Amino acid sequence: MKNELMSDMLTVSFDQPSIASLLHALSGPELDSLDFGVIGFDDTTAVVAYNAFESTAAGLRRESVVGRALFTVVAPCMNNYLVAQRFEDAEASGKALDETIDYVLTLRMRPVKVALRLVADPSTATRYVLVSRSA
Repeated sequence: MKNELMSDMLTVSFDQPSIASLLHALSGPELDSLDFGVIGFDDTTAVVAYNAFESTAAGLRRESVVGRALFTVVAPCMNNYLVAQRFEDAEASGKALDETIDYVLTLRMRPVKVALRLVADPSTATRYVLVSRSA
């Protein structure tokens, strides 16, 4: 069973359909094996998952991110209508969110072009910002 999970995990890609339930089922080490950034946060916007790829790419230690407010402390450059507002709108409507947008990250670094995938499923407590730096 564990080998099956490992082989399934290796096929998780940034653009994989129905990714919310997959991410929710992955353990911390499995999230760390992904080749894109994963930031999971709860309904208060506190970060609850932050994988190794994102930690390395952003230069932020997991310990300094987990438990902090995503849009006001960790990544205020995403606190706008393009990112944070989409999550708020999805939550208010009770609808799922799965959108990919081109974006430029600007906090604590030179501007970096990325693709952000915004993922929220009303049936799971964790929402996700996925970050592909190959955009």
